[in-house]
Amino acid sequence: MLALFLLILGIASRLVIHVPNFTPVLALALFGGVYLSPRRAVVMPLALMMISDLLIGGHNTIFFTWGSVALISLLGLVIRSRKNFYNIAAMAVLSAILFFVVTNIGAWLMMYPKTVAGLQMCFLAAVPFFRDTLVSTLVYSFVLFGGYEMLAQRVAKTRWASILQAV
Repeated sequence: MLALFLLILGIASRLVIHVPNFTPVLALALFGGVYLSPRRAVVMPLALMMISDLLIGGHNTIFFTWGSVALISLLGLVIRSRKNFYNIAAMAVLSAILFFVVTNIGAWLMMYPKTVAGLQMCFLAAVPFFRDTLVSTLVYSFVLFGGYEMLAQRVAKTRWASILQAV
């Protein structure tokens, strides 16, 4: 149930009009890595990207984008047993950096001269988008993790607890 909710939320977030690179996708991948089963943690963000890219349209760096999102879900698995404010914040920052580096290497390989100057041009062109990626990943991570933990505490001894704990 949680995986389906995250999938729908992620797809919807990519389809509605938004500030470029300001979506919860990276935070959802990180969150899924922490709270979903390892298999679902990787499948959910990949399905999110595949379905939404089918609806939005493809691009020539699609596999770099999908790959970086899958890697981010693996970062969530790393902190699963050590989730706290600082680890979540650190992994959210690392997620944004990982996405920036992987997708821009893909852009460089697909669209820029294969030189050091081409790599520099690629990364410099992408810098304005990094801020929104970083801020959105941090904001959505704190909303998702904080909201989930608060909700989990409220329903811990109710019949709804099994829904939140179903991984």
